[in-house]
Amino acid sequence: MAKQRAEHPFRFVSCMELRQILGKRAMDTERLLELMEEVPGDSIYYHTHSYFLRHPSLPGYVMNDFATWALLHIQDRVLAERLAIINPFEFDDIELVRGQFVETLIDHLSRQPMVHRPISGEPFEFVRSHVIESDVGTTVWTLREFREALAGVDVGAVYNHVCESRFRKNRPAGDFALWIGAADGLRLPDLSRQVLTVPLLGLSLEGMRDRIVSLCDVESSRQPSPGG
Repeated sequence: MAKQRAEHPFRFVSCMELRQILGKRAMDTERLLELMEEVPGDSIYYHTHSYFLRHPSLPGYVMNDFATWALLHIQDRVLAERLAIINPFEFDDIELVRGQFVETLIDHLSRQPMVHRPISGEPFEFVRSHVIESDVGTTVWTLREFREALAGVDVGAVYNHVCESRFRKNRPAGDFALWIGAADGLRLPDLSRQVLTVPLLGLSLEGMRDRIVSLCDVESSRQPSPGG
C-alpha cells in the first residue's frame, strides 16, 4: 500500500505574504482589546496563524504576536503565557479564535485592572496580509514520493497546505489529510486521521513537517515488503 499510486496526484504549492498595515495601534492592553474586537478577521489570522510562517522553527509552546507583545513590550508574563497557550488550530473559524483572545483579555483585565503601557514604548501594530501562491513544480503520486517531497519542500508550502487550506480555502481537514485519505488519492484513512490531528499538537511548522514525515515512515513500515 505504501507503493500504491493515487488516481490524482498531489501538487505542492508554496506561498508568500504581502502585508498591509491597518493604521490601528494599541499602547496598552485595554486598547488592544478594543481594536482586537473591531479589526478584520484577516488581521487576527495574521497575528495568530501567520506567526507560524514568520517563525517556522520556533520551539516550545504555541505563540502568537499578541503574546509576544505582552511579553516583550508590556512585560506582563502572566498575560503573555495565557495568550501563548491559545492554539488557533483548535478552532474551525477565525471568529472563534478572536473570541478566545478577547475572552482571555477581558478576564485578565478584570483580575488586574491596572492599565499596562509598553515599557519599551512599542505599540502593538495591527496588520493583515494577502497570500500569493507559487507552484514549486513538485507533483507526487505515491506515499513515498509524498514523504520525500514534504521533507524537502519550502516551508511556505507546509503553511499553505496546513493553514491556508483550512482557514481561507474552506478545507477544514487540510490538503495533506484530504489527499492521503481521498478515494482518488492514497486511500489511507488511518494515516489521514493522524495527519489531521498534527496541527493540534502545538508544534512549529517545521515540527508539523517532521511529525507528518514520521507518520508516513510508520505507515510505510507497516506495509508488506515486495513479494512478502
